[in-house]
Amino acid sequence: MSGAGAPTIHTDGQGLHVTLIAASWHTEVMDGLLAGARRALAAANVTDVREIRVPGTFELTVAAARAAGTSDAVVALGVVVRGGTPHFEYVCQAATLGLTDVAVRTGKPVGFGVLTCDTIEQALDRAGLEGSHEDKGAEAAEAAVATAVALRGV
Repeated sequence: MSGAGAPTIHTDGQGLHVTLIAASWHTEVMDGLLAGARRALAAANVTDVREIRVPGTFELTVAAARAAGTSDAVVALGVVVRGGTPHFEYVCQAATLGLTDVAVRTGKPVGFGVLTCDTIEQALDRAGLEGSHEDKGAEAAEAAVATAVALRGV
């Protein structure tokens, strides 16, 4: 879900247990993503929320795999800013494929709140902070909750 054309999601996630997993790099961006995810979960009536902090975006996958066993949905939040080495491509691909694998293997929704940006300014603009144009933390939490609700009883 990104930018123009994003759906408006209003889901009642009462009774769901959701785990938020957040990387620690780029504190200001991560604080914004976490705040947005918390707001979205509260708006969806999700009160059973656990938070886990991991060192970086690469570590989101193993934490999501563990958390999926005891959660109805997982929200993975991270940010990778392009630099002068191929590190960006490796970490972004590993996080994307790893989190997708967790969702498919466990049957648990994983909200993808990993920002993959060329600059820190782009990340700040998507972090849900005052003045940001987008709130990707909230979007990832909304998507995870809506999918968990859609899959109830399936």
